[in-house]
Amino acid sequence: MNVVVSSATVALQKYDNDVALLGFDVQKFQNPIYERIPRVNNTLLRLFEKHFREKAEQVSSLHGDGSARSYYRLSGRTKVSVGAVGPDRRENAAFLGFSRHFRKNDLPVPEIYAQDDEAGVYLVEDLGDVNLFKLLTDKRTPMGLPELVLETYRRIVRLLPEFQIRAGRTVDYSLCYPRGAFDKQSMLWDLNYFKYYFLRLAKVPFSEQALEDDFHRFADLLLKAPRDFFLYRDFQSRNVMLRGSETFFIDYQGGRRGALQYDIASLLFDAKADLPFEVRDELLARYLETATKMAPVNRDEFLALYPGYVYIRIMQAMGAYGLRGFYEQKNHFLQSIPYAIRNLEHLLSTTELPVDVPELMAVLRRLVDSPALRQFGETSPTLTVRIQSFSYKGGMPADEKGNGGGFVFDCRALPNPGRQERFATQTGKDREVASFLDSQPEVDRFLKGVFSLVDAAVENYKSRNFTDLLVAFGCTGGQHRSVYCSERLAEHLRASYKGVAAEVRHRTLDSS
Repeated sequence: MNVVVSSATVALQKYDNDVALLGFDVQKFQNPIYERIPRVNNTLLRLFEKHFREKAEQVSSLHGDGSARSYYRLSGRTKVSVGAVGPDRRENAAFLGFSRHFRKNDLPVPEIYAQDDEAGVYLVEDLGDVNLFKLLTDKRTPMGLPELVLETYRRIVRLLPEFQIRAGRTVDYSLCYPRGAFDKQSMLWDLNYFKYYFLRLAKVPFSEQALEDDFHRFADLLLKAPRDFFLYRDFQSRNVMLRGSETFFIDYQGGRRGALQYDIASLLFDAKADLPFEVRDELLARYLETATKMAPVNRDEFLALYPGYVYIRIMQAMGAYGLRGFYEQKNHFLQSIPYAIRNLEHLLSTTELPVDVPELMAVLRRLVDSPALRQFGETSPTLTVRIQSFSYKGGMPADEKGNGGGFVFDCRALPNPGRQERFATQTGKDREVASFLDSQPEVDRFLKGVFSLVDAAVENYKSRNFTDLLVAFGCTGGQHRSVYCSERLAEHLRASYKGVAAEVRHRTLDSS
């Protein structure tokens, strides 16, 4: 129920299509005000008038991403509501039934005002126009996420177990549609959705039989998780509405019985939200802290299976990007692909599944290694430049991300502060050492050359939506020159580029 007002022309066309499919008559209003607003199903208007005892005087068409349902904001003299036209009665029943159950359990979901099951229409509380994704997009800065956004996410991850565990114990699972549980059949549907709508349409090669065999082994792994909880199914930033200081949850009509891991994976790896990975780790820890107080959740077992649920959620989302973007030519869905690729890249470099699925892993690596898939739409995922200082005595730094490439700069030809007793116990982060190196002309020339090379790589990587670049500085002891140069490069990048995160690690200092 993402509430973005569309143009009147588009709304009229959408309305005519909707009512033709549902067999409703088009009502043309006589009052002049109605000549300037989209026409709406007359049953919905009558439902509004019957429930609120006043006529709808203004109507705005709203749209839901990838949804077959149609939404309208209806405003009367004193009342306002969102009206929904849903072509699938069982899906409507799931949303309405779950909504009433959650409200009975004091959970923040929209109030149901009225419904006409035969006509497939209903009225719900208007939650406004601001969702979590909009807040995140509007408030994000080059320096990261402000406290308002972080605290909102913290509040949301504390609320999620209330739906999954507390309310999930007594929810009527007979309402679930199209499947009662996120079981092996559901998992295979999602995996094949990814295969046929993304891999096929993106022309990514794979072995059909080998990938099918891996899908079954992968699903069997996921089935090891306890699955007697309410699985929200589409728990992502566009489905959390914000009204003032209040938080509301919507679009849970696809809910079913399942594992806890799926929904928190959906939120934290929501592609275009592009949360910093350290923030995701913090939020996951907060989520588990709440969930373990409400149910006997084994943390180690949860975390062992969590990456698998992240993978299947990403693959399900990529199937949707392929269907809506490649097949239906809705280009805004393609803009999420580079972010999904970055998420896969992170998972492949930081986690390992406890099951052998070689063809699936090979396919995912082909996606990560594809420059073309990173360049869809006008997207700009964050490029992280990982800057590292080291001592040559400890060997060259390893590329933890496995991407290869990047730069290693040898600082041993620069003047060495370590030879002066006054600097012996200090590091390149100390003001006195930095002042000494600042005064050396050869250091200045060296850094200008470094900045020129790194800037060229950063600009190229950003233009291609790459997300990772390694830059390392080495010196004899890993204490002065390499540390100083690492800090100077980080300062330069932070001052010069938006959408670039500079992460600094001092290998020798951190290990001492």
